[in-house]
Amino acid sequence: MNFGTWPALLVVDVEGNGTTPPDLVEVAALPVRDGSLDKTTAKAWLTRPNRPVTAFATRVHGLSNKDLADKPAWSEIADQVHAFMGTAWICAHNAHVDYGVLRAHLPGWEPAGVLDTLRLAKKTFPGLGGYGLDALIKHLQPDLSEAPAQRHRATFDAFATAQLLIAMASRYETWDQLIAAAVPPGLPGAPEPEKDPTLW
Repeated sequence: MNFGTWPALLVVDVEGNGTTPPDLVEVAALPVRDGSLDKTTAKAWLTRPNRPVTAFATRVHGLSNKDLADKPAWSEIADQVHAFMGTAWICAHNAHVDYGVLRAHLPGWEPAGVLDTLRLAKKTFPGLGGYGLDALIKHLQPDLSEAPAQRHRATFDAFATAQLLIAMASRYETWDQLIAAAVPPGLPGAPEPEKDPTLW
């Protein structure tokens, strides 16, 4: 894989307050350039949700209402997040969730495409048995020694997802092969189905 052929790409992860639909409490965006994580330009935002964080959500990601009480409301940072995301490709684990939540919070935002490391893992490692982030970390054993925060925080999960993406992408020869394996149907960047040349 020639990583230099990749378009602008951000690995993203979001954490919510536990409600349905969720309010955001954390967003992380980590650029991948030339097959490496660009930690120097990575961004992360904590935001105070409109509705309280549920006890269950706090147990998962560790962010409590007290932690977020002095953080900006989403309306105060939405423009910053939108500007940073731009029209770059994004990648996430189980990407339709992160994409859907971000789209709901960023009206008018549309990435060039969406890679899903969950879908990619199923294509790359058929029969693995489990495809959650923890299972893939155990299988591929990426170097997470420099990952910020801890598992289930957006910054850690984006870092881990980026490492997994690079490891799996190295098994493909071209960007087009990668997107064919990693972009879910119906999401931006999905390859167009081949048209039957015999049909008008």
